[in-house]
Amino acid sequence: MIKGVIFDMDGLIFDTETLVYQATQRAADELQITFGKEDYLRYLGISDEEYVQVAHSDYDKDYGEETVTEFIRRSYAYTKEMFDAGLVATKPGVAELLHYLEAQGIQRILASSNNRPEIERLLAQADLTQDFPVVVSAEDVHRAKPDPAIFLAAADLLQLSPHELLVLEDSANGVKAAIAAEIPVIMVPDLLEPDTELAEKTLAVLPDLHQVKEFLAKA
Repeated sequence: MIKGVIFDMDGLIFDTETLVYQATQRAADELQITFGKEDYLRYLGISDEEYVQVAHSDYDKDYGEETVTEFIRRSYAYTKEMFDAGLVATKPGVAELLHYLEAQGIQRILASSNNRPEIERLLAQADLTQDFPVVVSAEDVHRAKPDPAIFLAAADLLQLSPHELLVLEDSANGVKAAIAAEIPVIMVPDLLEPDTELAEKTLAVLPDLHQVKEFLAKA
């Protein structure tokens, strides 16, 4: 029986990934860096620290370290502009699923590779702070997804064993982290569908959180 659900945030609860892609693409276009959606998809589910490292590794040779540093700075600045403007929407089914879990007495915890201030701001803007009394952020672990550290930390905070938990994730790295933690996982893909091999390792691949609620109600 599931006693706790671990939620990812970006791309699962909030439609952030589309906005971040738009901001990153704008920065790339301004600096004349060849960059497209396929390039962005390679960065899904990694920490900010890893993103900086990978971006420099990918582009320094062609564009120079200074230009890549400015590309990263602008991508974050443009993302912040959109977030500050309140453009981040919740994904379909969030409220319905949270109400269902509350009614069933199932604990909820957020485990996100984002930083804590950003997590708290997005939750507050969406009036969801009370729904996630416990949060694990990038600052709380030393290794990012696909390492299982963030989900193991969440399990420890809930004082539940892996078989009593369920992870909800939108990214391949997040799913891999849940599998490594030996916690059952449902994938709700956002920008990128899983390959067959990864999909077969999940409990289910579902189109939205409405369907997650229906899946749990029938379990």
